[in-house]
Amino acid sequence: MRLTLLGTADARQVPVYGCDCPACAAAQADHGLRRRPCSALIECGDQRWLIDSGLTDLTDRFAPRSFNGILQTHYHADHAQGLLHLRWGQGWVIPVHGPVDAEGLSDLYKHPGILDFSQPFSAFETRQLGALTVTAVPLVHSKPTLGYVLEGDGRRIAYLTDTVGLPEQTLVFLQNLPLDVLVLDCSMPAQPQPPRNHNDLNLALACIADLKPERAVLTHIGHTLDAWLMTAGNRLPENVTVARDGMVV
Repeated sequence: MRLTLLGTADARQVPVYGCDCPACAAAQADHGLRRRPCSALIECGDQRWLIDSGLTDLTDRFAPRSFNGILQTHYHADHAQGLLHLRWGQGWVIPVHGPVDAEGLSDLYKHPGILDFSQPFSAFETRQLGALTVTAVPLVHSKPTLGYVLEGDGRRIAYLTDTVGLPEQTLVFLQNLPLDVLVLDCSMPAQPQPPRNHNDLNLALACIADLKPERAVLTHIGHTLDAWLMTAGNRLPENVTVARDGMVV
């Protein structure tokens, strides 16, 4: 099983338009430090599924029929805007499995094109997609949002973004599943006030301590966290890594 983190940014991306903080200045100078919308590709056996669709160049990155479908965490624009162009393709149908959300994004439900939204996940539902087993777990966000437990080849990965902490049911469920890798939302450094919609570093490390994965990878990174990391040095636990676009797990 192979997970490629295609994008690792929060909604503003890095560099942030008009910002001259150290992280944004560095990303302007070095494109390898840029972050694009948070998304991933999971591959297992003959299965290739996108996790989220916020990248706007999906039709350039992926030839027709080169992936099986999309596991959508939620329908905020930075995670779903790529669907707005992808839908106008032809010649095949792309299943989009995600949360039950009556609003979705823009007019996608009214004009789905080649996208099939007919099979949303229920909380804690498990689906067998060839060699890949996928279980949807509820997260805490301002829109209906799911994380995904991905199992195959004897390995287990939890991909949890966007979220601020974890619902009690999800926490208990995941504590009973040994995790090889936890990919977790961490958008900002430790904040003086509890964050409202995404994990800060304090909350992310608390989730990691509760779930005890062999390895944790922080994603959905904002420029303030990148700037903090540039000055703070390596203050993270040994098993915690900050993701980069293109990272393979």
